[in-house]
Amino acid sequence: MSKVAVFAGSFNPFTIGHKSIVDRGLRLFDKIIIGVGINPGKLSDEDIVERCSKIRNLFNNDGSIEVCSYTGLTADFVKSVGASAILRGVRNVSDFEYERNLADINMKVLGVETCMLFSLPEYSFVSGSMVRELEANGFDASGYIAR
Repeated sequence: MSKVAVFAGSFNPFTIGHKSIVDRGLRLFDKIIIGVGINPGKLSDEDIVERCSKIRNLFNNDGSIEVCSYTGLTADFVKSVGASAILRGVRNVSDFEYERNLADINMKVLGVETCMLFSLPEYSFVSGSMVRELEANGFDASGYIAR
């Protein structure tokens, strides 16, 4: 039986930190489904099809990566694709507290496990919102976007 995890997020954009979590997650899971969620609370510069396409291109030679878009609860998506866990990245204490609460709810409500990987120190400050803010203010943030 293969071990499948869902790595979910809005991925606006998919950063070098996100890629690092996926790459490291492949040491723990046989397959990772990158779930690009539609979050009505987050504005996006790119539509969902564009974001999925860019992530697919990034991993196009890796048969252990699948990219899908979804709406609704992540735990429902995890169940629908037959995954056994949610893979999450944690950069700092604030992330940990937030992710811990989500993990507890996902376990309690739907019985879905969460596996958290701490970001590598060199990526601990990288976030999609940081990249968007730099770009909005005329700075080149391309070094933080996974290519």
